[in-house]
Amino acid sequence: MLEELRVQNFAIIDWLELTFAPGFNVITGETGAGKSIIIDAVELLLGGKTDAGMVRAGSEKATIEGVFGLSPLVSALVQPILEREDLLQDVGADYVTLGREIRSNGRSTARVNGITTNVDILKEIGGALVDVHGQSEHLSLLNPRSHIDLLDRYADLTEMRLAVGSVVEHINAIRREIKHLLEDEAALKRRAEQLRHEAEEIEAAALKPGEDEELRIERTRMANSEQLATLTAEAVALLHGNDDADGQMAAVDQLMQVAVLMQKLLNIDPDLKDDYELAESLGEQAEELSLSLRRYADTVEYNADRLDEVEERLEMINKLRRRYGTTIEAIIEYAEKARAELNGIEHSEERLIELRKEEEKLLRHVGELGGKISRVRKMFGQKLGERIVRELADLRMERAQFEVAVTQREQADGCYVGNQRLAFDMTGIDNVEFLMTANPGEPLRPLARVASGGETARIMLALKRVLTQADQTPTLIFDEIDQGIGGRVGSVVGEKLWLLSVNHQVLVVTHLAQLASYGDRHYRVTKVIEGDRTVTEVIPLESVARITELAEMLGTQGESGVHSAQDILSQAQHYKGTHTPL
Repeated sequence: MLEELRVQNFAIIDWLELTFAPGFNVITGETGAGKSIIIDAVELLLGGKTDAGMVRAGSEKATIEGVFGLSPLVSALVQPILEREDLLQDVGADYVTLGREIRSNGRSTARVNGITTNVDILKEIGGALVDVHGQSEHLSLLNPRSHIDLLDRYADLTEMRLAVGSVVEHINAIRREIKHLLEDEAALKRRAEQLRHEAEEIEAAALKPGEDEELRIERTRMANSEQLATLTAEAVALLHGNDDADGQMAAVDQLMQVAVLMQKLLNIDPDLKDDYELAESLGEQAEELSLSLRRYADTVEYNADRLDEVEERLEMINKLRRRYGTTIEAIIEYAEKARAELNGIEHSEERLIELRKEEEKLLRHVGELGGKISRVRKMFGQKLGERIVRELADLRMERAQFEVAVTQREQADGCYVGNQRLAFDMTGIDNVEFLMTANPGEPLRPLARVASGGETARIMLALKRVLTQADQTPTLIFDEIDQGIGGRVGSVVGEKLWLLSVNHQVLVVTHLAQLASYGDRHYRVTKVIEGDRTVTEVIPLESVARITELAEMLGTQGESGVHSAQDILSQAQHYKGTHTPL
């Protein structure tokens, strides 16, 4: 719900900070005091259009900020958007802050949790938080695309909708594959030849993972074979000596001699045991190193033919790497994918037959599910229409007619329903639209083309009353809902708005005291002159101040007006005390 609203330098508002309560909030005041400006400010938070004329004269910019509390249900809708757009302020926070800034040059900025974003994101989040009903464009119930969702929630069709959606997703996947297979035959043939050539080229290479690294090592060894042989021979000579030696004892012999000396020392001093074992080990290791170097020397040779083979193999691997992947593993994987795609193309005719059979089966299945859902929709649509007509009668629209139209459209490749083939989508086979007429003798027409102003607001109220369990929007705002109605009907409207407030936070701008008397919290908007500027103020009203405001709204003077205000307030309190909101 809307918990806090802060407005600065917007229209005739200098600075305004409001705290709204749960339940039924009413806003009253004289015409021109700025009541609707507050609603305009909220609409901007929901992504409404901005205009430089909204900035208070003499100011560089106007700013609006709203803090919205999130119930678990609404949080489940809003949090994924915040995560997707990286707009989370505090993980697990049970509120979200929306902001709008309008500059005097006409430019505007949208913010969510203090982070700049685009207006579309503001609209997406705001759509889950607030519905504004009145002379604005933000009328979600007038959007025909929302009607099927409202009816389905009213009829509790969520599970059946999910089942249909799953089947339709499968059909769409099959149709995408069929379309791919039916592409230009020549293009497919060229693609098959390319894939075959690529796969055969890679397979002919008989690559082995890690082979290139082994070849590079072998190439380096052969290219440096002469130096390797020389260095190895020198190392062996130092360890074991050679015929050209100058009489100096070889390293292995010297180490062995050290071990003999250490043996004699050990016989005298047993504490030298570790040193003796070390000397003996060094001699043995030197002998092993000498033997290992001799074996290595036998393997070092320069083979020009083999070097050429290695160079050619590495060049071939590098060529494949440039074409198909940076590693041998990636090249092999490319060949496997090429073979798989080639197999699909070569067997496209057989695959097409399989897909067509599967598509036919699923089209009959979705037609069966869609037909069941359609029957439920028609039944609940009739109930919905009858309930809304009764609500409209209470709101002094006794002659209004309302109907939920559930229709289908034929389509050559649609699903099978009886002897027909009908268009379908993720929702089933139906198009749902709310139709009504406010005047006898007039034909039923789409809701958006029927009414305007206060009449539209009353229609919205009737719809919200009936659909209150299906509608998840937490905050409902009604502007000018009392246009064209008198005090008696005003009481009825007040009752219905209060009954709505158990499942929603309700904010209403009204001129009717009878309606305002049902509010759980009452705000008065007034204009005052400060210096040479007009400033809007909003004052929460309690007890005597509220009675005074109601009396002024009734237009009666003195004690008579006060008594009348007390009477309607007592009547509203009595009603609220004896009725349970639906």
